[in-house]
Amino acid sequence: MSRIGKMPIEFGSNVKVSLKGGAITVQGPKATLVKDVHPEISVVIEGNHIKLERKDDSNEAKALHGLFRVLINNMVVGVTNGFTKVLEVKGTGYKFELKGSKIGFSLGFSHPIEMELPKGISAEINKTNNELTLTSADKEALGDFAAKIKALRPVEPYKGKGISYKGQVIRRKAGKAAGK
Repeated sequence: MSRIGKMPIEFGSNVKVSLKGGAITVQGPKATLVKDVHPEISVVIEGNHIKLERKDDSNEAKALHGLFRVLINNMVVGVTNGFTKVLEVKGTGYKFELKGSKIGFSLGFSHPIEMELPKGISAEINKTNNELTLTSADKEALGDFAAKIKALRPVEPYKGKGISYKGQVIRRKAGKAAGK
């Protein structure tokens, strides 16, 4: 049995979990999240615990067992505490700007770039540190949006200019003058 999949998911009294058809709904103080559960996995709700069981011992079912346990646990954590990702930008003239429900980027291109904030994600900008803090209850949507922002100007290894996650280690390279 999957070591991760067999662990029960505990949730507090302020979280409501319901199962309807093949979808699980998790309601909490921050948001309501819905996820379709694969037919190979069955979800059992007992009091304030959620247990996942697989239908058989096929390789696909074994792989999905741990995956769906983690996905549902992320839903429970998201509706109670939420998730945050902090992006930082380095480079002369590079900056983030918040314009209502859009984020503006000045990244050294000939034009500014704007991205619409997806539903359920909020943004906050710290201008002194050039940091963008994204907050959401949905970990998957938050990670996708942060990755799209990061892909606008990936960090280059020579000068370290670009967008990175806070605390991300950037491997730097020596320039061509270092060989002489």
